[in-house]
Amino acid sequence: MITPHHILVLEDSLIIAMEAEDIFRGLGASEIYVASNLREAKELIDVHPIDFALLDVNLGSTMSFDFARALREKGVPFGFSSGYPDNTDFPDDLKSVSLLRKPFGEETILQHLADVFGKHG
Repeated sequence: MITPHHILVLEDSLIIAMEAEDIFRGLGASEIYVASNLREAKELIDVHPIDFALLDVNLGSTMSFDFARALREKGVPFGFSSGYPDNTDFPDDLKSVSLLRKPFGEETILQHLADVFGKHG
């Protein structure tokens, strides 16, 4: 499994975002862009090339589903991360997106990347 080089992490918990950034760096990613809200994430994807995005489902007062749809339209591979046990409550068009359960570690991120990129050709 080759790790994407330009990764967006959309995560409203600073500790979890830092953990994800460290894991992705350890796996060989060259650029990790961290956004804590949708506005920051939108600005980042407008400026930087993104090979993969890890999206926290619940961002406090909002969900990342519409942003996920925008990434899909742009052809950017993405996956969700969440403390939710599964994706049964997700919108129908996003139920097949790979879900990385929190807490996560290197092995679960590697499996998540394999799931996402297996689904993207």
